[in-house]
Amino acid sequence: MYSTSSFGSNQTKAYSTYSSDRGLGMQAAVLVVDDEPAIRDLLVFALKKAQMEPYTASGAEEALTSIADRRPDIILLDWMMPGTSGLELARRLRRDALTKDIPIIMLTARTTEDDRVHGLDSGVDDYVIKPFSPRELVARVRAVLRRTSPMDENGKISLDGLTIDSQSHQVLANDEPVRIGPTEYRLLEFFMTHSGKAYSRSQLLDNVWGANVYVEERTVDVHIRRLRKALEPHGMDHFVHTIRGHGYRFSAPGNSA
Repeated sequence: MYSTSSFGSNQTKAYSTYSSDRGLGMQAAVLVVDDEPAIRDLLVFALKKAQMEPYTASGAEEALTSIADRRPDIILLDWMMPGTSGLELARRLRRDALTKDIPIIMLTARTTEDDRVHGLDSGVDDYVIKPFSPRELVARVRAVLRRTSPMDENGKISLDGLTIDSQSHQVLANDEPVRIGPTEYRLLEFFMTHSGKAYSRSQLLDNVWGANVYVEERTVDVHIRRLRKALEPHGMDHFVHTIRGHGYRFSAPGNSA
């Protein structure tokens, strides 16, 4: 059974697809966690209609496995589930360095002030009471994504002259195109949406390649070298910092820790 402790494991991994459709300008990947099939179906229909990309889990353990396979842009989480509750799952996700930044909207029929306080204290970003309007919930999802996404409404993020465009899948350095491979693109996208934070090779494999892939950790070093080589002609290879004994950090000179 998968657990959050496996996020930092040193085991070799097997390839899976990493979703790079981040930001408001692209289809947001939305994980719906609810034990009621009717609720899941309703949310999937509403999210697809809103041009989002939902996928589902019926409980906490399935949700953790789904997150390991594909990191969502946001999670819609039911509080009252058999076994591990949504409240406890939210707390577990907030304690883990690799999932603590994923936005969470709690869905619940609990309406007291104490319930709302407990829900928000668990680290969720919003709290929606059942029954809810699917249209309102979609609006809440978009509002949370706007607050938490480093990308602008066109799916772009810029850092000291370097821009990544998630709609066109292009990278620009001072408005000049950067020739970059697909894996280096995904690696750069992850770095630019998590600028200034240090990540181990294992963490990068989990987030960029996927937790259920079988790739040696040194594979990360190969793609880091390729990323630096792609940025070097534009004088930006030094944005990728080696953290001795740990891994890598991405930051512009003015933002370095």
